[in-house]
Formats: sequence, C-alpha cells, structure tokens
Amino acid sequence: MSRVLLTTAIALGWVMPLEALAQGQRIAVVRSPENVRQWPGITQRLQQVGVDYCVLDLSEVQGGATLQQLGVLVLPNLETLTGSQVTTLDRWVREGGKVIVTGPTGSLSQPEVRSQLRALLGAYWGFPLTSPSTLQLNPIAQTAWRSADPLSSTLRGGVIIPTNRNSQTVAVWQADGTPPAVVATGDVTFFGWRWGSDEVASVDLDSAWLQAALQRYGTTPAPSAFTAQSCTGGRGAAQLPPSPDLTTPTAGRPTTERPTLAQSSSSRPSATRPSTTTAAPPPVPIPPPTQTAQNLPEDDDAPFTPPPRRFDPNRPGTLAPAEIRAMQADLERLVGRYESAQLSAQASQSDLNGTLDQAIEQSLNGRANTRLASTQVAAAPMSNARQGLTNFQNYVAQSDYNQAREQWRLTQGYVWDNYPISGVVQTPETRAMWLDRGSIVRAGSEAGLARIFDRLANAGINTVFFETLNASYPIYPSSVAPEQNPLTQGWDPLASAVKLAHERGMELHAWVWIFAAANQRHNVLLRQPNEYLGPVLTRNPQWASLDRQGNVFKPNTRKAFFDPANPEVRAYLLSLIDEIATKYEVDGIHLDYIRYPFQDPRVGQTHGYGMAGRARFRQLTGVDPATLTPNHPLWGQWTQFRIQQVDQFVAETSELLKRKHPRIILSGAVFPLPTQERLSRLQQNWEGWIQQGQIDLLVPMTYARDTDSFEQLTESLFNRGMTGATLFLPGIRLLGLPTMVTVDQMQHTRNSPTGGYALFAAQNLSLNLQQVLNRSQGSLGRGRPPALIPHRSPFKAAQGRYEALQREWQFLVTQNRLPMEERQMREWGRQSAAVAIALEELAARPSAPNLNRARSELTTFQRQFGSWMGQYAQQSPYQVQAWQNRLVGIDVLLRYGEQVELRRER
Repeated sequence: MSRVLLTTAIALGWVMPLEALAQGQRIAVVRSPENVRQWPGITQRLQQVGVDYCVLDLSEVQGGATLQQLGVLVLPNLETLTGSQVTTLDRWVREGGKVIVTGPTGSLSQPEVRSQLRALLGAYWGFPLTSPSTLQLNPIAQTAWRSADPLSSTLRGGVIIPTNRNSQTVAVWQADGTPPAVVATGDVTFFGWRWGSDEVASVDLDSAWLQAALQRYGTTPAPSAFTAQSCTGGRGAAQLPPSPDLTTPTAGRPTTERPTLAQSSSSRPSATRPSTTTAAPPPVPIPPPTQTAQNLPEDDDAPFTPPPRRFDPNRPGTLAPAEIRAMQADLERLVGRYESAQLSAQASQSDLNGTLDQAIEQSLNGRANTRLASTQVAAAPMSNARQGLTNFQNYVAQSDYNQAREQWRLTQGYVWDNYPISGVVQTPETRAMWLDRGSIVRAGSEAGLARIFDRLANAGINTVFFETLNASYPIYPSSVAPEQNPLTQGWDPLASAVKLAHERGMELHAWVWIFAAANQRHNVLLRQPNEYLGPVLTRNPQWASLDRQGNVFKPNTRKAFFDPANPEVRAYLLSLIDEIATKYEVDGIHLDYIRYPFQDPRVGQTHGYGMAGRARFRQLTGVDPATLTPNHPLWGQWTQFRIQQVDQFVAETSELLKRKHPRIILSGAVFPLPTQERLSRLQQNWEGWIQQGQIDLLVPMTYARDTDSFEQLTESLFNRGMTGATLFLPGIRLLGLPTMVTVDQMQHTRNSPTGGYALFAAQNLSLNLQQVLNRSQGSLGRGRPPALIPHRSPFKAAQGRYEALQREWQFLVTQNRLPMEERQMREWGRQSAAVAIALEELAARPSAPNLNRARSELTTFQRQFGSWMGQYAQQSPYQVQAWQNRLVGIDVLLRYGEQVELRRER
C-alpha cells in the first residue's frame, strides 16, 4: 500500500496507524442471553480466523474497569443494551477502544439508549431487508478492506443508517437504492447482518469480514489452539447476567395548584425545539452498602441504600446537561406509558366489528369507520400531555430552567389527573398480592379473613401469597413443626384461606420463610426473651448459621438463620413444604428468605459458618472457611460453596413438587441486586434456577418510589431472564406509594414481557387504590367466571394477550392512525391473522405440533414487526417498543406452557 493511500485510509478510519499495528490489541467477545444460541457459530468463526480472544459477559460492561485492558470489543447481535452499558462503552471508546458490532445492535433498547448508541456507533440498524441480497464492497473501500477470502456473498441482512459525517459506507446491498450494509467510523465497524449465525451467512464469509475488521484495528490473527477464557477470570462469562442501572429520579404527584397545560402553552415564549443531545450522562456510582435498615418484602430489615437522585425538580438555578437529559427521559417515558394506557382503554371500550384484516381492507378502500367519534375526544388528553413535553423542551432551549421545572411538574400532574382508570384491562395477567402475617393475625377468624379476601377480589387480585411459615412458626397446626404460631392457635388460617380464595376464583400460594429461622421482633410480640432462637433452633442449635464471630443473631437484622449446608435442615424444610402441599389444596409454594443473611465481605461481615457448613467445606478443601478472608485464593470457592447450598435446596423443592404435586406452582421472592453483588452478599443465584427450569414464577422485589427507577430495575432483570421459561412478576411496594404512581408502575409491567405483577402487601392496600383497581381490573367472586391466570393457563393467556394487541391495532387502523404502505399493511394483516389462528389452535388443543406452529408464526411476525411499524415508530417510539415487549412476553408464555402445560398433558 502506498504511503498516500495509507494516509488516506487512516484519515477515513479504515486502518490504524503503524504504531498501533505494532502494539496489537487484546480482543474480547461479548456474550449475553441474546446471542447464547448463536455461540457455537460465533466460536467457530473466531477459531477459523485464529484470533486469541476472551469472553466478556454483557453484565461486565458496567463501570468500565473490566474494559481497561481491552483493545477491541466484538458485540455480536446484542439487541438490548442499558444506558449504563452504553455510557461505559462511550467512555472506553473515547479512551481509545475499538468496537465491532453486528446485526440489530441496540434495536430493542429504550429510546434514549438507542439515541446514545447512534452517536457512539455513528450508525444504527434501520430495518431488515425482505429478501436475500448480495453484499458488495463499496469501490472506495476496495483497497483499504482486504481479505484472503471474498467479502461478497448473498445473504439476508439489514440496512445500516449512517448518522454523522465521519460514518463511511464500506459495503452496500445490491438492492433498490444500494443501501449501506457495512458502515465504519474511526472507532467502530458495523456489520448489517447477524454475524455468527449459520442460518444467515457462511463461516467463510463471516470469518473474512472479521479478519478484515481486525486488521483495520492493527490485529493480525495467527492460527492458534486454545480455550477461550473469561476476560475477568471469574466463574465464566456466560453465567453472569447484566447488572441493573441504579440511578433514581425524583417523582411524585404534585399537590399544589397549577395552571392548566393550555395556559402554560399559550403563555410560553416562542422557541424552536432544541436538537437532541447525544452525549451520554456521566455514570452515577453505586454507593457502598450500609448497615441502614430499609424494607424489602418480609426481608424488611435487609441493608439497602436507595440509589442517588439524577435530578431534583425543586432545586432552583441552572440545570446541568445530565439533569436535563434525565428529566426529559423521565417525562418522555411517563407520557409514553400514559399514551399506551389511553390506547388500551380506548380500544377496549370501542365498538369494533370484524377482524383486523377487515379493518385493513376498509381503511385501504377509504371506508374507515367514522362511528367512533367518542375516541376523537379521548385523543385530546394525549395531545395535551405531548404538548407539555414540548413546552418543557422549549423552556430548556431558552435556558429558562425555573419554567422548565414547573412545566415538568405540571405535565406530570396532568398525566396523574387524567390516567385512564375506568376501562377494564383485557390483557390476561397474574395479579398477585402478599397477604402478610400481621393482617392474618388481626383478622382473628375465618369471618375476619373473608373481609380481606373480599377486598382483594374486589380489586381484581387473582393470586394470593399467604404467609404460612414465618420465623419457624407455621400458621396452621402442623405435624412436622414443633409449634403453631401462638397468635393463630385455636383456628387454621391456611385452611380458611384456601377455601375463601377458591370460592372467589383466586389462587392461594403458601408463602414460606425458608432459611430465616428466628426473628427478635416476633419475640417481642410473643413476649419471649430477645435472644430466643424460636421453637426449631432451640431444639436443634447445631442447625444454626453463624457469622465469623460466632453470633447467631445479626445485630442489624435481628434475625437468626438456618445453615443451608446442613442436610438435616433441608430435609426438615422439605418435609414442611410436603406437608403443606399434601394437607391443603394450595395452588403454589412461594419461597422467601431463600438465601443467606446479608453480608459485606469487604469489612469482614460474612455468614454461613454453621457446624455443617464448616465441616463440609473443610472436607472438600482441607481448610476451615472461618480462617479465610476475601483476598484468600479459596474465598471464591467458599462463596460458590454457599451458593450451591441454596441452589440445591431450590432443586430439591422443585423435584419434590414435580414428582408428588405436579399442579403446584413454585415461585420465589428474590432481590434485584446486580448479579455479582447478590452472589457475594447473599448467595442468591436465581438466574441458575431459571436456566435449570426449577422455578415457575420469579418475583423480584423491585421496590421503587417512582416509575423511572422501577423501569430501570425491571428492565435489567428482563435482560437476564427472558431466555428461560420462567414468568416474571415485578414487585411493587405499596407503603407510601401514591395511588397513581402504583397504577403507572403497573402500566409499565403491562408494557414489558412480564407475567403480571405482585403488590406488597395487603396491609397497605388503601381504599382509594382498591377502588381504582376495581374500576380498571374488575372484580372476582362468587357467580363470576374464574380469572384467566397466565401461570395456570399459559396458552390461553398467550391467545388473550395477542387478541388485546390485535384490538389496539384494529382501533388505530380504523382511525387511520397507523401509517403504512399498502403492500406492507396487507402483509402485516395477513401474518397477524396467521399468528392469531395458530395461537387459537394451540389454546384449544395443546400439543407439541401446535406449539411449534405457533412459535414459528410468532417468530416470523416478530422479525418483520419493526419494519412494518417503522413510520409509526417515528411518532410513537415508546408504543412500538411496548408492542415488541408484549410480543416477547407471549413468546415467554409459550416456552412456559411447554414446560408446564404440556407436562401436565403428558
């Protein structure tokens, strides 16, 4: 290559300077649940190129420390990234890192994250091509992009849209308009196909492109034989899911009087809308754990530090750019959820006749239904909310920050005041409520308990987690446990609860404390000594789990725990679960405290040093774990040992129920902490339970005081768990939460791939919230048809959820509000009908062939959905993303149904 040509290529970002070529680069390939099925193909291509690489889990792209020793990062087909991950990547690239991305990278991320990615990558995945096309090098790149193997072939890919003047089109598709197929900047190479998938491209083509891209970054592959290792040397990259982004905005319903949105709009200064900023906000560090007692379900004394606020709408003065971005993102998501709720309500209340196909034909032939005049009036609140968002942006553009804050509060209050709560939600969902021991004790009798169940049924709750075993005290007379809870002696609350729930068409799941064995707060109620170990540990003190200093009770939590490593403990707890499942017609077992106590290894606060645990670990390693410190080579093995004890109990419980009580659902209340922190501090590995198919419902305690924080917590969990067959029920804590914020958080679960939600707890169900839920969810009770619950009837729920989607689409088509080309609309309608027919057939006749057909139709539909909705996404990106999430939720229901419903049929 001539010096002139080399200089030109460097300037265009096609090759690296000679100094970098000499240095070489360490390469990492990012693995996540999204590309795990393609991993054999990805590995085959890497080995063919001969590149020495390490494997980095997507969860480790967080904070930047892991990336410091890396030179080139390959992100194959990662459709979902979080804001914190993109922020980390952005900082790393600015420091000299290089990136290769492939396929629809970031296409399923939140809108603000996609905006950050476009700036970082210099391009984005626009839309998939409808048919295979020939990949051809751009003539200007022929010299700079060289490979021993051809870089041209015919395959099915997508169009990559450049976003800045430094973005160079390296290759194009030989299709109409020759759209870009490969785009590069100085730091990023973007392949417009799912690289590494044998169904898309050959090994030779993918390998040639990877080799060419690596040579551009100064890495010259050489044949080598090795086994790829984790970049961090940890447990194995593929097993470590992503961590949540724990940053929290302020939210709340304003209580002061405000001018109307119309007044604000008419009085605002004329201004142009500010251009969208693309710089990512600086990361907010997660503070170290403290010993402050904060509530999380019945884990109400677990140390928990609330995430820091990203902005304060009440602080006067200038707003920093990061605060502006956070406030705008918060408002955009709020307006998006509000508009989505309005659409669902309008569609459910409209007089729609016929099918989606028929509505499409009427719309295309100019015969749109004009009888739905009432919905035109309902569109006004949505327009007003959108105007409030525009007003906020205009005030920011003029640097009028006080008015911007006021507009932010005004729009938020307007949304709360106009949130639709009168139409019954038609989407099948699990609506769970924790019914706590305190409420049960106060009820005092079956008649008192019936009043609680009447309230829950009136609110549309269809699943009750009934606190059955608390601090070693069963709430029922037991033949296994030494003592019934003294506060419920004289009657059997569990028997009454099963009867009352079933009479009202509700499910009753026994909520049991597992490894939390004694509670000093309970001792006060029972007038026992403060150090009383409860009825089980008092008889079996060798079953206790101790901290390093030999204490049974933890001073900050005031609880004592069983030793999960003790086989006698596990056998005892399993016998209790078996007794409950055998003696009572419960519908599920709900595990709580399925973990070790909270610890902080950094300051020597660790747990698990019971007699059995120490003896078993010493037998395995020859070392007493009490002598280990976090910097000892065996510390990781000690942590893994404790994780395995909890995992083994979950596996044993799952096996017991499947073998003896196959219709009983197994669920668990878990912490939404980042994976590594959770494994280190409480040894709770719920990702493993999902992967092994051991748990039906996962109920993460995603408690937040505002929906923006709730979204961030839940979305990181979905990224980890959506590849399994477990249904997620995000937890919403009612204590101190305004009614409309509760409704807003519930709306987020409906726009996400969840099985429903869980509310903590019955004692905090206000009359106001009960009335709102009654109006929006309807009632259960005698004489009414039983609720359609996803975890009980997944195939019928999948059909019902898809019907709700079709109704929304039909409503928009009827209103001429869904822009689409005629050819696309007909194809969309045809394939939508095919999915509906397949789901209906599966719901009516569950079988493996019908399931395979429904999956195939749904997968085909999902692949093309983004291109069909391309125009509508420009005006309503949140709504299109919500629909895509709901389609993912239907897919999860099909997987869950295969695991549960087809198993029942067999």
